[in-house]
This record gives sequence, C-alpha cells and structure tokens, in this order.
Amino acid sequence: MRKLFLLFVIAIFGTFLHAQPITLKYVAAMKELRLKLYYGNGGKGAFIQYEGKKEIIPLKVKSYKLDTISQGPGQPAHHYFVWDEMVNGKLSGTYKMMQMKNVIVDPSYIRIRDFTHFNLELVEEEGDPDGDDKYLLHGAIISFNHFYNNRLLIEYPDGKKMNAELPFPDSPNAAQQSFIEDYNFDGYDDLAFTIPDGGMGVYNMFTIYLYNPKKKRFEKFKEPDYSKSSCSCLCDVLVNKEKKLLQTGCRGGASWHQDLYRFDKNGALKWLDSRELQEETEE
Repeated sequence: MRKLFLLFVIAIFGTFLHAQPITLKYVAAMKELRLKLYYGNGGKGAFIQYEGKKEIIPLKVKSYKLDTISQGPGQPAHHYFVWDEMVNGKLSGTYKMMQMKNVIVDPSYIRIRDFTHFNLELVEEEGDPDGDDKYLLHGAIISFNHFYNNRLLIEYPDGKKMNAELPFPDSPNAAQQSFIEDYNFDGYDDLAFTIPDGGMGVYNMFTIYLYNPKKKRFEKFKEPDYSKSSCSCLCDVLVNKEKKLLQTGCRGGASWHQDLYRFDKNGALKWLDSRELQEETEE
C-alpha cells in the first residue's frame, strides 16, 4: 500500500472559508433592517454596511474558534465568530455566528446601549453570486472579485486610491482567494491573494501585499531569490509565528517540496532550507 506524506499545509488550507459577504436582516422598532457583513479568514477585515447607507461600521474580532475535530472525520469544519461593533471608536454592539462551509448558523446581534438581543436571519440572494468582496484593513477598503475579473482596488482613509491587477486563474472553475495574515512579523496584518497553480492545480500561488505602517500603504511584496529553493514561487505560504519563518510548498512529479524562509534585518526574505517528501511504499 502506498502512503503519500502530504504537506501539512493541505489540511490547513482545507479549513479556510472562501465565501463572499452575506446579507442579514432583523426587525427593530417595527422596521426591517438589512445589512451586508464582509469578513476574511478568522473574521479579520470585517465590517458591516446597512442597506441604503454609504457609511461602513468596523467590526473588531473579539474571538474566533476553529473546530475541525468534534464533528468527526470527513465533516466540515465549524467556524465560530464573535465581533465587537465599533462606532466612532466606541463599542456599540456584538455580532455572533457559526459557519460551516456556506451554511450560517445562529447569527445574532446585541445592542450595547440597552442590551437588546436580535436574532438575525440570512437573506438568500437571487441569481448567481457576483464575486465581489471587500475588507476593511488598517482603515483602507480593499475591493476585489473572486470569479470574474482580476482588478484590485485599495481606497485609503486619506482619499488616495491604488489600482492593480492580480494574477487570474487559468481554469474557469477556479476562484481568486484571499488571506489576511502578518506575513513579515512586524505586528501588522498583510494581504495575500491566491490562485491554483497552472499545472495540476494542487497548490496555490500567492501574491502578497505587505502593509507599511510608516507610509500607511500596502506595497507589493518583492519575491525572494529562488536559486536555492525547491519551489520557484510563493506557493501554499504558511506562517510560523513562534519561529518567525515562512514555509512554502509545491509539487513536482511524485514529490512534494518544502522551503523555509526568514526575513533579514533589511526586510528581505532569505532562503534557509528545503526538503522533499516522497511516496513511501508499505508492504
């Protein structure tokens, strides 16, 4: 029997949610209110926008729990979110919900001023999804599309805008995905976009924008020197916060490859080590 020693990254990426924003509704003072909730992995980059309003309301992650065990093997992961609603820098409410794949369970809102509890209801959108998505990160609104175009728009608090084009999937069935993570370990979340590789589509190619807190801008990350690496790309990037390392992984032939990188004092990403994981035959 053959046993393939797959990269741990495959299991990790399988637990992330890649969903578009959701529309919720509730009744307050005899009036139905509808809002759209935007959020990224782990609930980061979240905000709400009420229907018919231009203003957005930031949501701060209060807690996030990922449960991949209690439901048993082969069952979808459960994501538990709790956000604090912040209006003018002050706590005004709390949102809670659980999600498994595209199923939203028990969404609710507590209004802080009178501690009124509202049960929210998911609004089923008609037609095919438009693919549009947004995040709120470091005061900037990030807009992109999962399916139909490769445009990236970042609107900063000072009114400046940045337009860019992202790599786009070769396969019509693939989607542009995104992650919010501190990739260079400076204490500020950065932004990554991923598409499947152009070969077998078994790993993901990353485009990373690092946040520069001094300039208050996102800057496209300069890729490292791949002359010693097994993978000549930023593929399946994982963050090792404890050791401050970036791990990448790719597949070539029957083997999986891993590379380890560390940032030097000048902020450049330097290769440290590589290893190959092959199939092992068991009798």
